[in-house]
Formats: sequence, C-alpha cells, structure tokens
Amino acid sequence: ANMGQRAEFQVAGVPVGREIPELPVKAKEGSIIAIVATDAPLDHLKLSRLASRAGIGLARTGSTVRHGSGDLFLAFSTGNRIPHQPKANTFLLTVVDDNHLNPLFEAVEEATEEAILNALTAATTTAGREGNTAYALPLDRLLDVMTKYGRLPAR
Repeated sequence: ANMGQRAEFQVAGVPVGREIPELPVKAKEGSIIAIVATDAPLDHLKLSRLASRAGIGLARTGSTVRHGSGDLFLAFSTGNRIPHQPKANTFLLTVVDDNHLNPLFEAVEEATEEAILNALTAATTTAGREGNTAYALPLDRLLDVMTKYGRLPAR
C-alpha cells in the first residue's frame, strides 16, 4: 500500500507519520489486495458495494490512489447455500435489505484499516534490491503516539 508522504500517514486521525520521524516513509507506487468475508446474506450487487468500502479503510491510513496502482477489493458471503446441482429451476436467496447495510459498510472500513495496521506493526523491516527498504511500524512507538494524542489511556 502507498503510505504517502510522512505527514499523510494517520491512525484514527493522528498524524503518526509526523510523530515518528525515525521511520523513513517515502511515497511509492504500490498495490493492495483486500478480501472481505462475511456470513451476512448478500447478493453479488451488495457484495460489490461492500468490497468497495475496503478502499475507505485504506484511505483512513492516509493512503491515496495513484496511477499504476493495482488495488483489488473482493468480497464473498457464506450467508446463503447455493445448490450445486439443483433439481428445480429456481432456488430461494436471502438478502440483507439496503436499509440495513450501513453497519456492514462501517465494519469493512474499520476492519480494513485495522488489518493494514496489524500488518505494518507485525512486519519486520526488510531490505530489498537496489537499496529499497520496507520499514515496519514499531508498535511501541505507535502506542506512545496514540497515547500522546489521547486515543489510548496513559501506559
């Protein structure tokens, strides 16, 4: 994922990129794949809408869409059992009504943001070819910054 300029990287609205100056963050082209799994009964149209909300979770980290990024968001549901070889020509499908989708949208946004942060804090700083280095986000420093901004109780 493109974490953008240092000033842009955020967690819950906190400018983490500015607050951790020892962490070099450069704008680079990148891509992300987000897979949304739910047991809510949804049809393909609602799953498509749900998948698009992963982009909002990505944006919460300060990431931006750039030319050349190959971001891919997919969603699937286990909420209906589809017969493999039905004897009848039709089958019943249960689908959540549009008026009740907002909690699912919010859940996808929050879960995507959290998954990205979990990946960054669980990562190991890795050096690649041509001097490219991917830096892990130090969890202890992140907790300090979040405490400083009142998002966590004092430790």
